[in-house]
Amino acid sequence: MRRRLLLLGVMAAALSAATAFVSGQSAPRPNLEGTWNSATVTPLERPKELQDKPFFTRAEAAEWERQAAQRNEEPTPAIAAKSRGTGTYNAFFREWGTRTVKTLRTSIVIDPPDGRIPSLTPAAAEISRRRLDRQRRFENAEELGLQDRCLAFSTAGPPMLPYSYNSNYQIVQTKDAVVIHAEMIHDTRVIYLDGRSHLPSSVEQWLGDSIGRWEGGTLVVDTTNFPDGSGYYGDAGGNFAWDANFHLIERFRLFDPDTLLYQFEIDDPTAYSRPWKGELTMTRSSEQMFEYACHEANYSLTNMLRGFRATEGKPPGKP
Repeated sequence: MRRRLLLLGVMAAALSAATAFVSGQSAPRPNLEGTWNSATVTPLERPKELQDKPFFTRAEAAEWERQAAQRNEEPTPAIAAKSRGTGTYNAFFREWGTRTVKTLRTSIVIDPPDGRIPSLTPAAAEISRRRLDRQRRFENAEELGLQDRCLAFSTAGPPMLPYSYNSNYQIVQTKDAVVIHAEMIHDTRVIYLDGRSHLPSSVEQWLGDSIGRWEGGTLVVDTTNFPDGSGYYGDAGGNFAWDANFHLIERFRLFDPDTLLYQFEIDDPTAYSRPWKGELTMTRSSEQMFEYACHEANYSLTNMLRGFRATEGKPPGKP
């Protein structure tokens, strides 16, 4: 009897130790791998008519989607002629999205509570004004927008925001890193998970320096080391302010098996009057990712510069 009790005691201790060992292990990480598309009819900033409405009802979302589809239809030749412009891509090439985000928010910006991007500081606003003025003149390529120069698009960000086409991402996940490949303009971010520190502040990168960690089922990414003064809201290719103080926190988690919830927080006291936050959902896609060769056979930049040279010294309005 004594030997049986001793054996039972040893078995209980072993079981207790095994339970403690298993509970001490990190939980399996969610698999974020796959191709995701962020196209949506939900606007970046909340429209004035929805000023006090942070969420749609399902019926309201359906009506918003119907109106968006109507707005995005190909204009008739008569309507297009009234615009007096050269036009741009046909609606066929656009990817505006057809649905609101799955959270039913009325804007991607969720804080401040009015759903609007905070105002720039006076110093940043003056820099933005000067940049936009130089871009309108087309005097040299270095002063044009990042998008015009095929250097950066809002899709790659970060933060990663929807565009009117090519809003696709491929995520590859390993033990030590998560890699995000943005379709436009063929950019790749490596988010390190191995506990390393950020690069020295003197090392600046277009997509910043991203360090990640897991908090339960959420991937939290801290990004610093952005280029100084490379983009401001309203700039072609700069949908937000970038400078050396730009600090970004992103969160990725599965909203459901086919939906990725993406949240971000921006803090840059030299650019914005206050920090701000955004949120959107991305849909799993079975589409393939193709190379986006921004400059290949692209004559836009040279033609813009050539057009400005042709009009230099001529009175405004004169051909």
